[in-house]
Amino acid sequence: MYRVSAALLLTGVGVFAAPTFNKDVLPIVQKHCQECHRPGEIAPFSLLTYTDARPWARAIKSAIVTEKMPPWFADARVGHFANDRRLSAAEIATLTAWVDAGAPEGDKKDAPPPRTFQDGWNIKPDMIIEMPKDFHVAATGTINYQNILVNAHFDEDKWVVAAEMRPGNAKVVHHMRAIVRPPDSAWMRSAVPGEAYEEGSEAMAGAKEGTDLLGKYNPGLGAQTFDIDGSAKFVPKGSDIVFNIHYTSVGTPETDRSKVGLVFAKNPPKQRYWMSPGTPAAFNLAIPAGDSNAEVVSEVTVGVDTVKLVYIQPHLHLRGKDYEVRLLYPTGESETVFKGKWNFDWQIGYQLAKPIPLPKGTRIRTIAHYDNSANNKYNPDPTKTILWGDQNWDEMQSGFIGLVIDMKTDVTQVFKASGPSLLPRGKFGPTLAAVESK
Repeated sequence: MYRVSAALLLTGVGVFAAPTFNKDVLPIVQKHCQECHRPGEIAPFSLLTYTDARPWARAIKSAIVTEKMPPWFADARVGHFANDRRLSAAEIATLTAWVDAGAPEGDKKDAPPPRTFQDGWNIKPDMIIEMPKDFHVAATGTINYQNILVNAHFDEDKWVVAAEMRPGNAKVVHHMRAIVRPPDSAWMRSAVPGEAYEEGSEAMAGAKEGTDLLGKYNPGLGAQTFDIDGSAKFVPKGSDIVFNIHYTSVGTPETDRSKVGLVFAKNPPKQRYWMSPGTPAAFNLAIPAGDSNAEVVSEVTVGVDTVKLVYIQPHLHLRGKDYEVRLLYPTGESETVFKGKWNFDWQIGYQLAKPIPLPKGTRIRTIAHYDNSANNKYNPDPTKTILWGDQNWDEMQSGFIGLVIDMKTDVTQVFKASGPSLLPRGKFGPTLAAVESK
């Protein structure tokens, strides 16, 4: 009670004047909510104006006091993050007091200037790369991951400081990635631009080594920035972009033509930003039927010098409960840098407030837990032992790790699978106990 009262006084609200939407609430909503709560975005209603917000006043209060919104799942006791979405105590007190006072609009003259968005983008792209033709999504059935090569016409080396992927049809695009395919890559070398190839098909021939993850789309993720300590993502001259897309059928035939927007560096970068393509990963995972707290551990070892950890994005499926990242240094010291709940509907990335140097030989170990029991209402089938797979009814234990590296670093040597990720698949795990017994 004391904290809330103090917060009210600090914001000038208190018992003397009820907060109004235009003066007190709109600045908070612009800062924390409008990126998603506007027409064409993922949120179910807009919060751009008082007229938009007023019918949802009670729902807003309920969502913020229960910490359902804004979506943020990192344990506040572990790590600090530059993109922390949590509301402050003062902001929560202001919104709560506004609702309790009847959600008054206030004087329109008190409203700050509207937040501007660039033709629907959260960034102002210098270049937009779009799929050259529609992909047709069947009304029903399983749709395997699709890979669509697009000639991007990079006529010179480019450095990218921000990227944003936008689905053409958000109803059917569950998530997607824009992957840089360098001109010397064997991966999809014979692919016809614009044609869709299933993940794992013969037409996909070639390894993905040398590629880089340029942009991602997940529910609630938004745009990504890469200018950490003067860094940027590298796109070699002559590269193509591969759209790697997970579609889901929705009961009616649909089409999609997705795109990615890029912002180029204005000055030559000092370092390179590189993101791991879904590693560490537990391709050997096994989650027993009915297990309500199954543990799965994965690991990679840093194989190069001059690496700094800057970003963590977990990836699990419908049975996922939580995710943790530990750093095991060559000195024998260890550090937990991330711990948080998992929410399949909001697959958020976490940008570290301060980069963490990773000496060569550092192991990045991730620990996840899953609920494969009948008590998990999202569980497709609690009677089956679950293995690694692309579809939502399968499972994954992987992470997208953002690093700042030296310009000359060979990205194929940055991470090497180690420890639990090299164990043969068993009836469960791999678990911490299995690793520590080796």
